[in-house]
Amino acid sequence: MIGDKALSMLGMAQRAGAVASGEFMTERSIKDKKAILVIVATDASDNTKKEFNNMCSFYKVSILEYGTKEELGHAIGKEMRASIAVLNRGLADSIQKHINNSNNNGR
Repeated sequence: MIGDKALSMLGMAQRAGAVASGEFMTERSIKDKKAILVIVATDASDNTKKEFNNMCSFYKVSILEYGTKEELGHAIGKEMRASIAVLNRGLADSIQKHINNSNNNGR
């Protein structure tokens, strides 16, 4: 999706080294208390969504469902990713703001 500010910001976070992607690395960053924001793809399995919702609730990490696995992977220059953790507070806040704006505008 061209022009999606949230996905562009994810790419910027990746270039800044402030992203953990893939289920294993996302889970590790949550448990290590490094994750500020977790993004789970809308087309991730129900089990994956439930697992990350429970984990984020327990560790008090913000979680959002956004984009497809393909869109998330493409945004950070990798193959499909079901989950991404943003490790920088400023970038996480900005990405969350853009996702919330996009969701409110009928994405």
